[in-house]
Amino acid sequence: MQEMRPKRKKAQVIQSACVACGCCVKVCPRDAITIDRGICAVVDRAACVGCGKCAKECPASVIEMAEVPT
Repeated sequence: MQEMRPKRKKAQVIQSACVACGCCVKVCPRDAITIDRGICAVVDRAACVGCGKCAKECPASVIEMAEVPT
């Protein structure tokens, strides 16, 4: 039988819809989000703690909290 591992949520950007406004960058307490080449937001999953502040702040609603295995 496989052991069930708890899952954790981390920010994920729908890059094709991101408008690169930077609102998410400003609210991230861990500096886990950057704007890549002025085109879209990119999340450093290692630095993301899954607080969800970026998703709540995003005016385009293109950041979602996705489950990742721990």
